[in-house]
Amino acid sequence: MEEIKEKILIVEDEPDTRFILGKLLSKDNYEVAAVSNGVEALEKLREYNPKVIIADWTMPQMDGLELCNIIKKNEKYKSIYYIMLTARSAVKDRVKGLDVGADDFLLKPTENQELLARIRSGVRIYNLQAELKHSEREKALLHMAATIGHNLNNPLGSLKLFVAELRAEILEKSDNNYEEDFDLIEESIKRISDLAGDLSKLKDPTTEDYASDTKMIKLN
Repeated sequence: MEEIKEKILIVEDEPDTRFILGKLLSKDNYEVAAVSNGVEALEKLREYNPKVIIADWTMPQMDGLELCNIIKKNEKYKSIYYIMLTARSAVKDRVKGLDVGADDFLLKPTENQELLARIRSGVRIYNLQAELKHSEREKALLHMAATIGHNLNNPLGSLKLFVAELRAEILEKSDNNYEEDFDLIEESIKRISDLAGDLSKLKDPTTEDYASDTKMIKLN
């Protein structure tokens, strides 16, 4: 099986730096994409899903600070770990970057091993956030399923009793044969009851594709 490589996006306007960073990360077994400014980065993100972005602060068209601000305000992208490369060493500049959501800073020129260590840390943090989101999603599905199952069971119990009484009364007084009709009604009630039971006992919620842009909880 082919090994799945972690994806990194480099945003750097200097061609030489962009090339060196790309070679370094590719050699360290990352899948790398590289663009020259923030505008190109936003375009690239439409079809490329990195776990870490390494962006220079100073770039034409859209700099690393503005790009970070846009990404961190976007629900789809905000979990991406954002490393800012900068020659600015002043504390006020770092504070400015942190205020827009940058996760990490490295002073240029960067030291290769430190950069790789920061990237590994960023990938771990991204993966932990993804696991937490998945866990929260599973918990929400369980709560929803249990609530629906419980709320279905109560009226179903009343409906079963009513249909049983109605069946006995009608069949006793009528010469017409309604057995088949009542069989169909009771079969439908059983199917709904089984569904309610499956929802109430759901332990490992997963979803499956149902239609375009629609998913359904997969039941036993």
